[in-house]
Amino acid sequence: MGKNLRTEAVDHLFDAILCLESKEECYTFFEDVCTVNELLSLSQRFEVARMLRDQKTYLDIAEKTGASTATISRVNRSLNYGNDGYDMVFGRMEEESDAGQDT
Repeated sequence: MGKNLRTEAVDHLFDAILCLESKEECYTFFEDVCTVNELLSLSQRFEVARMLRDQKTYLDIAEKTGASTATISRVNRSLNYGNDGYDMVFGRMEEESDAGQDT
């Protein structure tokens, strides 16, 4: 990535996100921080990543999410060559889901 992502401002944003304690707090915060379109774009990319991980085809993903093939390709590149952020989060979500089923 050409731009330096690790800035004091980004640190402050991430610190704020880490303070959130519930899904409702996330809605409240992100509705203030993001436009509706920005939030929908982020959620679309996350859904595309989930579907790619589940071995869905580009056509299925495009039909279900409305994402362009360029967006799907970009997310796929992040899954394959990125920093493993998606895998980290999906792994933790699966662990939480499995733990919830054990109780």
